[in-house]
Amino acid sequence: MLDAAAELFTTLGFAATSTRQIAEAVGMRQASLYHHFRTKHDMLAALLDTTVASSLAAAHRLLDRPESPDVLLHALTYLDCRQLWDSPWNLGILYLLPEVRDPRFDEFHRRRNELRQSYRILVRRLLTDCDTAADHPVIDEDLVFRLVETLPNLRADGLGEPDQPRRTADLALHVLGWRGDWATLHTASAEVVEEVARAIADPPADPAP
Repeated sequence: MLDAAAELFTTLGFAATSTRQIAEAVGMRQASLYHHFRTKHDMLAALLDTTVASSLAAAHRLLDRPESPDVLLHALTYLDCRQLWDSPWNLGILYLLPEVRDPRFDEFHRRRNELRQSYRILVRRLLTDCDTAADHPVIDEDLVFRLVETLPNLRADGLGEPDQPRRTADLALHVLGWRGDWATLHTASAEVVEEVARAIADPPADPAP
């Protein structure tokens, strides 16, 4: 159901999509759909959550890791970009819907802001670590977060490259003034990305009571 809703919302538009169309797309009665989602706004909320859930889980793990800030910020940016770039439907473009300003989407905005705060923490760590403050006296701590969120627009316009997530992660560090060894960074970031992605995909089971 959510996959069908994602396709319709991103191709026809949210306002133009009805719950009947979603139900027909998955071969079920409209009444049956209401057993799972009361409204199409609930479906939109669930879809929006998928755009931040894995990235936020990654951020929680990355903030506590011992690697240097450049590696951690590159890894988070890459993972977040990969989710937005490689997902079957361009759900990030739905952020711009006027309906998303409704209070019913407050939980999505809370989680998105939590992800934003994680970026800010890593940006501050990187700037302190590489001592670029003198060269960049005023740096917007949301710069990387906003850079990542340009990817849905690139997708919508048919722009970007197949390896856009890595390109964007590289650009994020470059605009912050980082001037280290790229080969070393890419190797370290790839190792962190693999470990974190694996941990998110296969979280440890809760201990028995």
